[in-house]
Amino acid sequence: MGWIFSEMCQSETRLDGKVAIVTGCNTGIGKETIAEFYRRGAKVIAACRDIQKTQAAIDDIKESTKELQNVGSFVIQELDLSSFESVRKCAERILQTEPSIHLLVDNAGIMACPKQLSKDGYELQFATNHLGHFLFTLLLLPRIIKSAPARIVIVASSAHQFGDGKMHFEDINLDNGYTPSHAYGRSKTANILFARELGKRLKGTGVTTYSLHPGIINTELGRHLHETYPWTSRLANFFIKSFGKTPIQGAQTTLYCALDEKCANETGLYYAECAVSTPMYRARCDERAAELWNESIKLVKLENYDPFQPA
Repeated sequence: MGWIFSEMCQSETRLDGKVAIVTGCNTGIGKETIAEFYRRGAKVIAACRDIQKTQAAIDDIKESTKELQNVGSFVIQELDLSSFESVRKCAERILQTEPSIHLLVDNAGIMACPKQLSKDGYELQFATNHLGHFLFTLLLLPRIIKSAPARIVIVASSAHQFGDGKMHFEDINLDNGYTPSHAYGRSKTANILFARELGKRLKGTGVTTYSLHPGIINTELGRHLHETYPWTSRLANFFIKSFGKTPIQGAQTTLYCALDEKCANETGLYYAECAVSTPMYRARCDERAAELWNESIKLVKLENYDPFQPA
């Protein structure tokens, strides 16, 4: 396992007194991320759709760390990123209870699923992986700015290379040609562009942003492959299980971006294997990043909202 690179985060940073929010963290690299934050003393807000599964994951983490001292605490918040209503309600609950937010990890995601629309009528992968996180992040942003220094980490993927690199705002639901892998690639390109544009807009605030490729990991993320690519899913699953990273290994670049002192003053960059990397041009074009920001603001209906005022 983990033969395809496995750099490890070496930071010993503690998170005592810090509040960290992680989306989609009841399994895989998200679970390993909250486990590490908890070990380091953070108050961890686990924002997930499945409350029972999240509670089971937290119980497992607590059991495995019961001998440790100076651990943190957990709070579960229900969050369905495919529903703007759910996103708004979750953000409102957090803002009502948390005077500070020091870390936000936009980790949740779906991959290569059959074509579906979100509750708000948008192609599901773009809605969940990008629009839901975009709305969630901007609603929390005033509190994050107030809590600076703070970091926002967005889990993207090298799969941003899939597809033609376009956002297709004129055909947002890809009605003129949907391919599961290309739709996933579009959403991951959006993740990287979002982190890039947000980093530019946050300069001088003490809040830094990061996007990353976690690697090829043996997790539940590929659960739809047997539906969308039945002829290749067995080979892909064999490859991932034989050579892919473990969830612990896959979480390391997330942890590096969230914790490491060396990247504390870096912002808007893309990382892989605990180091700065270079995404394809489609994901580092400032014009595309600005366009995505403006269109996303319209899609999530935040035209009359200023996320850059501390609150």
